[in-house]
Amino acid sequence: MPTKKPVILVADDDPQILTMLGIRLSKRGYQVVEAADGLQTLDKARQEHPDLVLLDVMMPGKNGWEVAKELRADEELRNVGIVMLTAIGERVNEMTSPLYGADAYVDKPFDFADLEAKIKKVLDERSRLS
Repeated sequence: MPTKKPVILVADDDPQILTMLGIRLSKRGYQVVEAADGLQTLDKARQEHPDLVLLDVMMPGKNGWEVAKELRADEELRNVGIVMLTAIGERVNEMTSPLYGADAYVDKPFDFADLEAKIKKVLDERSRLS
């Protein structure tokens, strides 16, 4: 029986980043769902129940920190992995992401190998929790 592909919700208001990550992650065997703002991210998370959300901080509607906080407060989504993805600044990201329940963070511009390693680590850790 084939194993289920992990579902990753990529949330970013930059269409180029959505496209690039969608292609790269799909080629790595993930099922990718995309959202372009914070409200759409919450809607898609509730519909798709992703294994992990790659979450940009600076988005219209609701910012990534607000979305992360809501995901952690939602009974059905509290165990989803969250990786914050932002250009806001390394120190700010390092200090702020854990406060909102993120499992990891990656600063833009990012190295895809580093991002992929963090995705794999968070998915592995979260699968042990469920």
